[in-house]
Amino acid sequence: MNVEAEVRFAFTYSKLATFVGEQRSPSSLFFFFFFFCLSIISDSQKIGGKRTQTDSGSRSSSSSILQDDQEGFSPTSSNALVLVQNPPIVSSYNERIRPMLDAIDKLRNLMVMEEGIQLPTIVVVGDQSSGKSSVLESLAGISLPRGWGICTRVPLIMRLQHHSDPEPELSLEYNGRVEHIDEDNISEDIVNATNLIAGDCKGISDTPLTLLVKKNGVPDLTMVDLPGITRVPVRGQPLNIADQIKDMIMKYIKPDESIILNVLSASTDFSTCESISMSRSVDKTGERTLAVVTKVDMAPEGLLEKVTADDVHIGLGYVCVRNRIRDETYEEARTIEDRLFESDPFLSKIDKSVVGIQVLADKLVQIQAASIARNLPDIVKKINDKLNSYLSELNKMPKKLSSVAEAMTAVMQIIGTSKESLKKILVRGEFDEFSDEKHMHCTARLVEMLNKCSDQLHECNESDPKSNFLKEEIAILEEAKGITLPNFVPHNASLIVLQGKVRGILSIPIGFVEQVWSYIEDVVLSVLIRNTENYYHVQLSARRAGHNLIEKMKERSINWMAEIVEMEKLTDYTCNPEYISEWHRLMTEQETFIKKVLHDYLILGPNAKININVEGIGMVEVGGLRKYPHVLLSQAFDLKMRMTAYWNVVLRRLIGIMALHLQLSVSNLVNKDVEIEIMNELLGPSHGGGIERMLEEPPSIAVKREKLIKSIKKLKESKEVVCKIMDDRFTHADYLV
Repeated sequence: MNVEAEVRFAFTYSKLATFVGEQRSPSSLFFFFFFFCLSIISDSQKIGGKRTQTDSGSRSSSSSILQDDQEGFSPTSSNALVLVQNPPIVSSYNERIRPMLDAIDKLRNLMVMEEGIQLPTIVVVGDQSSGKSSVLESLAGISLPRGWGICTRVPLIMRLQHHSDPEPELSLEYNGRVEHIDEDNISEDIVNATNLIAGDCKGISDTPLTLLVKKNGVPDLTMVDLPGITRVPVRGQPLNIADQIKDMIMKYIKPDESIILNVLSASTDFSTCESISMSRSVDKTGERTLAVVTKVDMAPEGLLEKVTADDVHIGLGYVCVRNRIRDETYEEARTIEDRLFESDPFLSKIDKSVVGIQVLADKLVQIQAASIARNLPDIVKKINDKLNSYLSELNKMPKKLSSVAEAMTAVMQIIGTSKESLKKILVRGEFDEFSDEKHMHCTARLVEMLNKCSDQLHECNESDPKSNFLKEEIAILEEAKGITLPNFVPHNASLIVLQGKVRGILSIPIGFVEQVWSYIEDVVLSVLIRNTENYYHVQLSARRAGHNLIEKMKERSINWMAEIVEMEKLTDYTCNPEYISEWHRLMTEQETFIKKVLHDYLILGPNAKININVEGIGMVEVGGLRKYPHVLLSQAFDLKMRMTAYWNVVLRRLIGIMALHLQLSVSNLVNKDVEIEIMNELLGPSHGGGIERMLEEPPSIAVKREKLIKSIKKLKESKEVVCKIMDDRFTHADYLV
């Protein structure tokens, strides 16, 4: 398939996607492809005829140049044009390729590459002094900066356009400005523009400089010339200049859309060239690399073998050229080049299809056209995808507020959304908004904290009935005794035991309250921050309000818990019937236990260690109890079992009350407290004015909005560029369908 067919196929592919999206009928698609195939056949015949004619035209033009050379060159001669008057590239491809190349150049000027959309680009690379400038001069018919060291210090985008006007038009574009220049001073103007971009020193810059050359006879090409590869910095250059240049080159040649024009000096060993090494690192098969061998007149011997052996895998082939030297005109250089490849004993053996500037121009135009045709559908798709993505992102951003009423409405929406989210995760146990964030599955986490607190209460030393079995009770009974019946347990003794136990567990429920409210604070602030991320001033107020509210509720809960604990210390009371039944169960072994203690004392002696298994308590050590009388042991056992039965009631009561208090506090928080606190924060005297400040868009949001708007504008303009060229190409096909 020739280049023209590739171009048409690419357009058809993109247009077909549109047709399918519009759900066209199968018969419409059939007719579309039918006429498309007819147009390819017709165009192929036309192009073939044009190429035959232009080949003869090219030969006659060459004869005219030779005749001018013999008669003496005249600037006013009709043949005094760069390359040829009507080169084959211009006559064969200009009508169809120029619009596509213009479209790509417009996209480049729109800087669509900043949006991550790569464009087909011919990138010119080579070692320093490899002859890059000479090749580009011959293609463009202009003089570029020459000299020692790095002449190209910025990416030079050369846009060559053939036009019929014999008067050339040249301009430089950089940093948002356009300067029209004349051909005589072009080299100096490029140097001045480069200095403005990269500075007067010898460093480089990644900011591009665009050179537009509209000239009769030049090939329609757009190329990017990059600084030549250097190894040793000279005075005035950064020490890492070589790395800077390599990084710049890699940036341009790495995209798959780039065509690499590798300029090599004939005298060098291709396999050791740094530019070859770099191009092969990104184009291993060489399918997008074309090599230009310069200075062939300086090292003609062995060149044929080097370009035919292709040891470095140049997939797009080689073109050998002679550099223009000294004060030769472009016409003189072209004539000398033709004679050289005809007469030199070594160079004349090289196939004429790979020698000369004209061949290079032909190849570049064809490669460029094929690359554009191949990549254009993907460019269209990427532009549409990026545009839709940015539009969606912009629509998701908050509306820019213009009045206090709008700001108040936004605040109420934020509060309403936050309250609903908090109800779902803190009250109803719904976590679909945070399915992947277990930390936000609040009801489950709160139950885990409550269960952990319960375990701590039941496992602490105060809840262990085996610890110092009866010893604490005996000590308290001896100090609480009075003039009363001898077998009666004093009430103050049971209170002393109870108060000691309650004091021992005080830190556990207080710690639970602090842990719970710290967790709830994290949850509340996460929800508020998420819902106010687009309103910086409201977010600050909401953060303060959330923190202040949680601190108040935490303090209230701690005070309430301390009060509950004090209530438990005040008296031992319960109406729970389980207390009586549990006490009776534990008291069934009282007499058995006392008899074992006293009986073993008489048999084993006062120093023996005795362990007894007590029902409901477990194995206890009773060796130290033998010295106490039966009445005291009986009172102590009774007191122990009363407190054991009652302590279970106390712990269950504490846990139940903590759970209910937690539920009530969370309900109040999400239903009314959070809204009141946020509104007070926004409207109150200390941090008031938050509503008015909402009218001032935060810098981060403003920058993001402006960036999205610019990108959308750029992509819309880019879409218009590509759609126009596609519509122009298929107007006839659309009409038929």
